[in-house]
Amino acid sequence: MTDQLVRATAARGGIRAVGAITTQLTEEAKQRHRLSYVATAALSRTMTAGLLLASGMKRRGSKVTIRIQGDGPLGRVVADAGLDGTVRGFVDYPEAELPPTESGKFDVGTAVGRLGYVYVLRDEGLDYPYTSTVELVSGEVGEDVANYLAYSEQTPSALVLGESFDTQGVRASGGLLIQVLPKAANDEALVAELESRVTSLAGFTPLLKEGKTLPEIFEQILGGLDLQIFPETQPLRFHCGCSYDRALGALKLFSVAELQDMITEDQGAEAVCDFCGNVYRADAHQLEKLIGDMQGKPI
Repeated sequence: MTDQLVRATAARGGIRAVGAITTQLTEEAKQRHRLSYVATAALSRTMTAGLLLASGMKRRGSKVTIRIQGDGPLGRVVADAGLDGTVRGFVDYPEAELPPTESGKFDVGTAVGRLGYVYVLRDEGLDYPYTSTVELVSGEVGEDVANYLAYSEQTPSALVLGESFDTQGVRASGGLLIQVLPKAANDEALVAELESRVTSLAGFTPLLKEGKTLPEIFEQILGGLDLQIFPETQPLRFHCGCSYDRALGALKLFSVAELQDMITEDQGAEAVCDFCGNVYRADAHQLEKLIGDMQGKPI
């Protein structure tokens, strides 16, 4: 099944639901960054969460950046997702690995750490992006982002994230975000029913592995609650906007003396994009031209 995002409502618009399949883009991130198993799981969940949050934005070009900084061996886990369905991300220490838990699951909580913060930046192209910070509650990503939604955006939310992969690669990855909107937040019976249904959910990726589509998963969780599934399916993909010109522009942050040292000692410079792993190289002649541009003396 291709990577995609589907939106739905229930309870006469009182519930908002968004589902995402992110299997292929997770595999691409795994390959690009040479991620360990637990690093793949952590980044997969963070990228999926970013796409789910970005799906609720309105302005074209809007983006959400999630940065999880815990005290675990992975260091930072960062995802940058857009309303257009693109996402990119990285882990500080992609090679860090931990054994699975006693139940056989990836130990993301320990890998991320239980002490630290979740930083969320929402950029809608206005003068200033909206930023918020909350403490980690478990390091499991889904619980932490749901906690952010509850405390920073005051929106009761259930966020289910999951992944499944083996030595051959990523088999299934995705997530589901269900939010109780203000018009239904005071309906205690509805909230209780929703909590019961989400709690009874065996997991998200097992449903994908069974061949369930996103509409079928919505029906399983929200059926009988005036479920309305939007017909549009949005494609999702891993995409980074880095380029050689941007990498060369970043070299302008160095002084002329530092650029001269790069020419003398290394005969050039190399830059690696944190988000996608692309490598950009500038040889001695290109650095000399850059120095000339900076000094107003084109070569």
